[in-house]
Amino acid sequence: MTLQLHGISSMATRALLAEMAAAYARETGSTLRFESVGGVDAAERVRQGEAFDLVVLAESALEQLQADGHVNGEPKVVGTSAMGVAVAKGVAKPRVDAAEALRETLLAAPRIAYSTGPSGTALLKLLERWQLGGLLKPRLVQARPGVPVAALLAAGEASLGFQQISELQGQPGIEVLGPMPPGAEVITRFVGAVAASSRRGPAAFAALSFIAGPDCDAIRRALGMSNTTTSPSP
Repeated sequence: MTLQLHGISSMATRALLAEMAAAYARETGSTLRFESVGGVDAAERVRQGEAFDLVVLAESALEQLQADGHVNGEPKVVGTSAMGVAVAKGVAKPRVDAAEALRETLLAAPRIAYSTGPSGTALLKLLERWQLGGLLKPRLVQARPGVPVAALLAAGEASLGFQQISELQGQPGIEVLGPMPPGAEVITRFVGAVAASSRRGPAAFAALSFIAGPDCDAIRRALGMSNTTTSPSP
């Protein structure tokens, strides 16, 4: 029987889930559609009881939804992504391949863009650990929910940007310098679970198992992700 399943996710996994949904349709003949919005908005809509079959968010956000009873069953890792560093296309490429080099690059950057998601939180913690939080705070530019950091770089609103590599890859007007250097790595796990509001729990779990499974490994690799604790470089 043909099914139509509806999920919600953060913007970080929009491209990934679109490809996975297409693979699921080819395999099963059923439809899996994800709505991708800002992670904070996605979690709030789930909390408000909006009807979804699947929820895919950063692990920390999904754990909170699980603790509050908004998702059911065992969550599955859909993809992991490393945080990367990017600049606008055509500008001089600063060094970010070592922790000290990244620190110097940060100190030299007039404006530094970061996301509202888990990578942004991790960057702020790193700056505090390096005792740069207060110094760099006036230069930090947080992208609005749902707005990619790449857009700020391409528009000249920032000279250095940090976000998941999966979100930076393929964006116009920028160049990805690479992942964070050794000692400053940031890996985010995106996990999925069946929404408590779903009326198609078994089918939703089967779809989740498919997108989290080996049939979608090639899609993950192509988009700079994996389903382990590490993530490939661009």
